[in-house]
Amino acid sequence: MSQKKIVSIEDRIPKLKQARKKKANRRLVFYLSIFFLLISIIAYLQSPLSDVKTITIKGNTFLSDNEIEELSGLTTNTNIWSLNKKEIRAEIAANPIVDSVEVSRQLPRTVEIEIKELSRVGYATQDSNYYPVLGNGTVLKDAGQKLSNGDAPLLLDFKEEEYLHRMTAELEKLPTSILKLISEIYWVPTDENKNKIMLYMNDGFMVDGTIRDFAEKMSVYPSIVSQLEEGNKGIIHIGVGAYFEAFTDSESQENSEEGSEDATD
Repeated sequence: MSQKKIVSIEDRIPKLKQARKKKANRRLVFYLSIFFLLISIIAYLQSPLSDVKTITIKGNTFLSDNEIEELSGLTTNTNIWSLNKKEIRAEIAANPIVDSVEVSRQLPRTVEIEIKELSRVGYATQDSNYYPVLGNGTVLKDAGQKLSNGDAPLLLDFKEEEYLHRMTAELEKLPTSILKLISEIYWVPTDENKNKIMLYMNDGFMVDGTIRDFAEKMSVYPSIVSQLEEGNKGIIHIGVGAYFEAFTDSESQENSEEGSEDATD
């Protein structure tokens, strides 16, 4: 029969005390670490180190950085953790030029604001100045310039805002490639059709159309032009159905003179 090694209680007590002491020390270090971490976080949140240092703004063309900062309400005294992104988005999006806005934190101390503005779909003229017109019909009176950029048509004789807004909403739907082909759009309402418009195109054609469903009907323009003989100019009707009407010699001369007068103006 094998003999079991017997360890006296006197020998075990020092080892048990030592083990308990190590365990207590580890627990104390853990709690002290948590305590100092919490103190550090509180000190950081209450110090200038957690304030916004940089505001980065992207996507703006018509609104300046200063205007967007003012709309956001952000300053270098704003705590980066206390900012209300939903509220900032709402304040900036309330501007009629803004289509959408995103706000994000870029740690440690940067706030990024990325906006999408409504696109410029035309120009309005007044006192020899050209004012950009946005897709919701807003005319940017503070952004006047002596010449248009040629990237959008002139919107002329729109004397009622309702029809200007309808027109710009349709232009907003147009592909950029077609929008750039349009030189001028005149509102020429009749008793029978308040939506009637006349377009002068950069390629020498005219388009007789209507504001209602204009974007959808104008989409056939490139296809119609591609089927015409070279040098054959005239009016493309896209109101009810789509068909081409060639200019008479007198109409060609008249349109040429009108183009010269517009260029002089």
